[in-house]
Amino acid sequence: MRILGIDPGLRTLGWGVIESRGSRLSHVANGLCQSDGDDLGERLLSLHNQIVEVIAEHQPDQAAIEQTFVNKDGAGTLKLGQARGVALLTLAQAGLPVGEYAPNRVKKTVVGVGHAEKEQIIHMVKLQLPGCNPKGADAADALAIAICHSYYGVAQQARLKEVRA
Repeated sequence: MRILGIDPGLRTLGWGVIESRGSRLSHVANGLCQSDGDDLGERLLSLHNQIVEVIAEHQPDQAAIEQTFVNKDGAGTLKLGQARGVALLTLAQAGLPVGEYAPNRVKKTVVGVGHAEKEQIIHMVKLQLPGCNPKGADAADALAIAICHSYYGVAQQARLKEVRA
C-alpha cells in the first residue's frame, strides 16, 4: 500500500510518500510544494498543479491529510483551510481514499506525545523510515501523517472491505 501524506499550507505544502507492507514501512519520496503567483487563486492553482504532479509520479493508493486547527489568527486559519480544500479536491479528483487526522493524533502516533515539537517529529520520522531525509519540517509532518494513516486508516479500509464482502 502506497500512502501520500499531506501537510497543508498556503505558502508551503509538505508531502511525503511511504510504502506500507504489513507492519513494515519504507520511505518512497518527500518534498515541498511552494505556492506561486500574485493572488490567492493563482497560488491555490499552483498548489493543485504540484500535487497533481506528485500523484502522477508516485502513484499512491491512499492519501492522508492533517485536519485544520483553529488558532487566534482567523485570516490565517481561513487561508490554511483554502489550501487544505484544494489538496482535498485534488486527492478526490485522483480517486484516492483520504484519511483525515488531528495534529495531536499524528504526533501521539509518531512520537508518543500529543504536543511534540518539530524536532521530535523529524527525529522519529527518520527512525521509523530508515534512510529518509525530509526536505523540511513540513515534509516531515507529511510523512508523519502518512505513518499515522498506515496505522489507523489502512486497517480501517481493510475492515470496511471485510464488512462489505
